[in-house]
Amino acid sequence: MTPTATYRLQIQPQFPFSAAEAAVPYLAALGVSHLHLSPVLDAVPGSTHGYDVVDHTRVRDELGGEAGLRALAHTARTHGLGLVVDIVPNHMAAAPRYNRPLWDVLREGPVSPYARWFDIDWESGGGKVLLPVLGHRLGDELERLRVDGDVLRYYDHAFPLREGTAKLPLPELLDAQWYRLTWWRLARTELNYRRFFTISDLIGVRVEDPAVFDATHAKILELMDDGVIEGLRIDHPDGLADPGAYLRRLGEATGGRWTVVEKILTGEEQLPADWAVAGTTGYDALHRIDGLFTDPAGADELVRRYRDYAGPPGDRGGYWESTVRRAAYKVITHELAAETAFLVRTAERICAADPALRDHAPWALRAALHELLVRVPVYRPYVTAGGPTPDTAEATLDPETVRQAAASFAVPEESAAVGVVRDLALGRLGGGPDRAAFCARFAQTASALRAKSVEDTAFYRYAPLVSAGEVGGDPGAPAVSPARFHAFCARAARDWPAGGTVLTTHDTKRSADVRARITVLTECPGQWAALLDRLTTPAPDPQLAWVAWQSAFGFGLPDRDRLGPALLKSVREAGLHTSWTEQDEAYEQAVADFTAAGPAGPPQSAVAAFARGLAPYVRANVLGAALVHLTMPGVPDVYQGTEGTYIALVDPDNRRPPVPVDPSDEKLALTTTALLLRRDCPDVFGESGTYTPLTAEGPAASHCLAFCRSGEAVTAVTRLSLRLEQEGGWRDTELPLPAGVWLDLLAPEREFTGRVALSELFAVRPVALLKRVVPAAAEPYQR
Repeated sequence: MTPTATYRLQIQPQFPFSAAEAAVPYLAALGVSHLHLSPVLDAVPGSTHGYDVVDHTRVRDELGGEAGLRALAHTARTHGLGLVVDIVPNHMAAAPRYNRPLWDVLREGPVSPYARWFDIDWESGGGKVLLPVLGHRLGDELERLRVDGDVLRYYDHAFPLREGTAKLPLPELLDAQWYRLTWWRLARTELNYRRFFTISDLIGVRVEDPAVFDATHAKILELMDDGVIEGLRIDHPDGLADPGAYLRRLGEATGGRWTVVEKILTGEEQLPADWAVAGTTGYDALHRIDGLFTDPAGADELVRRYRDYAGPPGDRGGYWESTVRRAAYKVITHELAAETAFLVRTAERICAADPALRDHAPWALRAALHELLVRVPVYRPYVTAGGPTPDTAEATLDPETVRQAAASFAVPEESAAVGVVRDLALGRLGGGPDRAAFCARFAQTASALRAKSVEDTAFYRYAPLVSAGEVGGDPGAPAVSPARFHAFCARAARDWPAGGTVLTTHDTKRSADVRARITVLTECPGQWAALLDRLTTPAPDPQLAWVAWQSAFGFGLPDRDRLGPALLKSVREAGLHTSWTEQDEAYEQAVADFTAAGPAGPPQSAVAAFARGLAPYVRANVLGAALVHLTMPGVPDVYQGTEGTYIALVDPDNRRPPVPVDPSDEKLALTTTALLLRRDCPDVFGESGTYTPLTAEGPAASHCLAFCRSGEAVTAVTRLSLRLEQEGGWRDTELPLPAGVWLDLLAPEREFTGRVALSELFAVRPVALLKRVVPAAAEPYQR
């Protein structure tokens, strides 16, 4: 069953299945068709997110166990709701004391029946799995290692001992194991298992192996067969060796149940047409919705004022393209050095075994890898070694990209390594284990590089408009015209009508309402710059000041305990003055002091006063984005609490247990009305529904975004409302409605027909949701 709308709940020990069960009556009344749960399988104890799975055969006891999940599903069904669950096929927690398959591998080595589960390069580690868990070099930690029976312990870590080694002297005991305990800093260059991005606590799972797929999906499939779960969200498909093959196998196993993938599409990139899914989870929709309410001229003006104020040199965010490229070079040569080393070793073996490919120096292969990887314009190509090369994959490493990469070589003849690496990455040089491994790992590394260099670095370094630095976004061109939005929706309605759409998730850096507030600044960049001139609290650097004051404006609360950690994460991710692995304590203390004295202190009152003056335009953005999200093509996912005003920053702030929404909240009334309409009219908004742009006529036409769904429902919202007011308002601008009489569901006493003046349509609020009614039986829509 395709959902009409889902409601995401972050299930965690502080909000278990029983808490979700208690919320079911409220959520059913809200109008969603399915609850969308974060991962439910057994995870590291205390985990607040559940992505660190340790046992695929058990539902997590901390959440209420399988009995609790089944009870939740039963209660949900009695209220007409189903369950959609997030699953994690790409990785598990690298915590052997909890992860029994990994424990067995560390005890038995490559002969373990679980050795096939994990992406481990045994050769590069000398037959050992490198475990970067020590706080310092091994010699400094020996006295903290102790043998406890057949277990080796280090603080709260536990590792199995190879049979017959427990009584050996410690140095010999360590050398006798199938693993090597090392200083955590060696992970960057020496790690020999695939991980999630750069997180060594998560080890890659070889789910492309049918036996591994069966073992890691048996419980989820059982729950689906029993009707407990009706749909799936797939976390990070780009981490898989062959996402398309995995999704086909999953689709066959689930009988084609509704499934969406957390796939980040870049620019106009399209989801591979052969993926057996309903669509993405919706970050592509998020970017288009946010862009609608971004003024392009004002965004450009903010860039100029940002450069004047923060004075960032090229690698600190002055220009988007150079910021991305510099960040990518840093990540590929530092954080992903181990991944590059694997690719170089594999390429060396391939070249050595083939006379036609010999005599490419390791340094040339490494340089070619770097130069190509940093230029991949999307997350990854989709291709298998020896198979056909789709045009989409070909485009990721096109001739111009190869030419640019080759230009970095001082000796032209040595640049031939670029062509070899490109052909291996695109699977052009045939099959075989090494070629298949290179092709898959190149794509997986490209994905990790894109995520770390763009999402987790460049988005924090380039900050003219901090709300634009969102997953799936384009800070270099944040504005989206109505024409581009309509084109996106037309494609979605045609190709992926049951795909997901989102505005806020557990991974967004700022909630939709925070972003909507900040985006108003594109309509008044001069006023924003003038405010900054009045905010004189000394900051460690002007880049931080710009980011902090924009964040404070969007957040709206002088809460040091919430704003402080978000700003600290911002400066660590940016990596300009401090980072997660090379922390500058003095700088970080200066950030904390500035936050307390400025954005979270008394000067916040000036920001609050500025915000009050912009409140009507913020309202237009918040309500407009919410209504567009809930009525555009696709299945909207409502993140916990976002049915009302929801102010949250980056995780963990946005993963707190939900709190009750104010019943008088205007956004709650809008959300409920739209969701109930979707539920009651599935043919209007579902897979068979149509999408038709509506065009306003008159001097302010560009400030109205409107569309009709299946000839029965019309959405109309105000965009760039501050600019609209400055230009004289709606004046005689009109919106021609399709034939019929149209009831305003947000104000049921109002009806419209024919050409409606926008000054009248938006007289009550800056948005309108209309339903076609028969005049003689026009009754208020019951909410």
